[in-house]
Amino acid sequence: MAISKTTRKQVFDVYGGRCAYCGCELSKGWHVDHIEAVVRRKKRIDGKLVDAGFERPENDCVENMAPSCPPCNIQKHGQTVEVFRSQIAAFINSLNQYHSIYRFAKRYGLIEETNKPVVFYFETIAANESTL
Repeated sequence: MAISKTTRKQVFDVYGGRCAYCGCELSKGWHVDHIEAVVRRKKRIDGKLVDAGFERPENDCVENMAPSCPPCNIQKHGQTVEVFRSQIAAFINSLNQYHSIYRFAKRYGLIEETNKPVVFYFETIAANESTL
């Protein structure tokens, strides 16, 4: 499932060299994400994990690919965009529940929770294009 240099360049250019999710500028080591997951199968041969094909091969097309920074792609994993959005939104509750240093920084006004909805960069680009 190697992606050609031409396809990588095409995917990179879709959002002007920015991550489709957070919008940061992409640098060396950026990832190509499958928006709708392509599930890779692995099997063990002589104690080593090797590729054993993948499920949903129809999702392995350039129209289903998005440029992503490594943190966003790793966090998203094989989830849908909506599950990824929900997971990010739930981070605040998790931070408040399990991380005293987060609560401490919030107490001193260093962190302000906004309760804004999670909007991905690709959605802001689409919204801007629809108003033109």
